[in-house]
Amino acid sequence: MVEYRIATREEFDLLWDRNIANDPDEPMWPVWRQRFRNRIDAGQAITFAVVVDGNPVGEGTLEMNTGKDPRLCNGQDTAYLAALRIYKEYEGQGHISKLVKTMEAHAASHGFKRLTIGVEAVEARNLGIYLHWGYDQFLLSEGEGMELTLYYGKDL
Repeated sequence: MVEYRIATREEFDLLWDRNIANDPDEPMWPVWRQRFRNRIDAGQAITFAVVVDGNPVGEGTLEMNTGKDPRLCNGQDTAYLAALRIYKEYEGQGHISKLVKTMEAHAASHGFKRLTIGVEAVEARNLGIYLHWGYDQFLLSEGEGMELTLYYGKDL
């Protein structure tokens, strides 16, 4: 059985434990985990999960108020999709697409009119996926060279 829904605290922890274990050379994983946990606890974000047979295997976070550029997330009518990830063995099965649709429906039901998403410019495959999902309104770019991030929006 596959579910696409808001993650429990336990599922959030399991997903982040695996993220950290899979990339032990990245010292920022525990910092990022705490930042997401703090935003969730403050009601500024919600992490959603892909759950297969009771086990979380993918995630995405709906950021409702980041305090960053209001074109990306303003806490009123524009929210931001972040941290879309799925375990390798579940890639290419449509799970993230279905999770994003769940997140979009949740955002719309809570009064958000637009969602935004960021993609590193070097990630052409992800950019193609986001454009396919309808995130085709270019908003802004940030950084340069290999660190360039492109931001797109979609009206709900």
